[in-house]
Amino acid sequence: MDKPKLVLVGNGMAGVRALEELLKIAPDLYDITVFGAEPHPNYNRIMLSPVLMGEQTLDDIVLNDANWYATRGIRLLLNRTVTRVDRARRLVHADDGTVVPYDRLLLATGSTPFVLPVPGHDLHGVISFRDIQDVQRMITASAHGGHAVVIGGGLLGLEAASGLAKRGMHASVVHLGATLLDRQLDVTAANLLRGSLETRGLQFLMGHQTAAILGDDQGRVRAVRFKDGSETPADLVVMAVGIRPNVALATSCGLHVDRGIVVSDTLQTYDPCIYAVGECVSHRGVAYGLVAPLYEQARVAANHLAQVGIGRYPGSVLSTKLKVTGIDVFSAGDFIGGADTETITLTDPLAGVYKKLVLKGDRLVGACLYGDTADGAWYFRLIREGRDVAALRDQLMGGEEAENDVSANDVSAVAKTATVNAGGYPPNPALRAA
Repeated sequence: MDKPKLVLVGNGMAGVRALEELLKIAPDLYDITVFGAEPHPNYNRIMLSPVLMGEQTLDDIVLNDANWYATRGIRLLLNRTVTRVDRARRLVHADDGTVVPYDRLLLATGSTPFVLPVPGHDLHGVISFRDIQDVQRMITASAHGGHAVVIGGGLLGLEAASGLAKRGMHASVVHLGATLLDRQLDVTAANLLRGSLETRGLQFLMGHQTAAILGDDQGRVRAVRFKDGSETPADLVVMAVGIRPNVALATSCGLHVDRGIVVSDTLQTYDPCIYAVGECVSHRGVAYGLVAPLYEQARVAANHLAQVGIGRYPGSVLSTKLKVTGIDVFSAGDFIGGADTETITLTDPLAGVYKKLVLKGDRLVGACLYGDTADGAWYFRLIREGRDVAALRDQLMGGEEAENDVSANDVSAVAKTATVNAGGYPPNPALRAA
């Protein structure tokens, strides 16, 4: 009897992780077809920055090569964009005319970079930073030197600017906000990061709003103009102002979309034959852009595709561990705090270390680390598990090693008490009298 057919639309990290999890549980259940819009195999998008900096190559960041699919009997269709899903007939249509039937469909269409709708955004030399093709364009542009203007002071913007500077360009970061990485760091950590990056040659135009991108007679970018009327020269402009869930395919076939493709706790859409994972998804009103939540979604989706049917995705407690051009930063939970919280901080300017812990009652609810993130995973576990840290309060800043020391001392104290009791009368007077 023929196997049921599973079609995956999107050959990215979330979708292929779902396949990996599925194959662990039910390796022979489906006849699988994968559509990938890019010509490249599945690769680690997080590692695009090292490729830009020349530290790694595309081959280094490939997660699953063509042989991985072939040895598992998976039909891999690269460089093909799915343009239509016929839900009534359960057919997937691609732009090259390929039509594939499905019994179960997994959408992992990811996200698209947001491009500021300002005059000149379509000039030659204005690009985003999302995939291998973008990186290759930046590498080509950097060979001619000149000025690079990166719009956006988030992680991608900082990584793009650092990579271009390393390749010899004069790099400036334009950011509308007052601090960098304002979703991942508090003001103190963000200012420390900015100072470190400035010593490495990056320039920052904070509080600047882009009004237009100016071009020359040949249609190439030459400058960026801001709302206050000032300008800065530019031979390359990189848009790094955010991403949006790619929901075009889902919308066109009538699935429920609200910010992203709306899914249940089983990662199922309103069509019971269609699942969705990754940056294209909206779960309980939240669209996630970090890898850890996407992998959690993939695990649950695989559980249900494998017909086990017990997995649930309740949402994710977010943590961010980043290496911004060699500088470690970490944040988790409510690292800003409020009137009902208590903050413990440690600052060591000479060592370039800053730590901030936020407590609510006897529970750790947030952490922000700069320069030393070794205990980030431990703080994240405390936050996620909601553990009572009253006994560790004085040792929290010391990290997990301090907790182990406290535990060891407690064990020693118990052992000492046991030895004393063994050498004399039991401590209970009633027992002594008996």
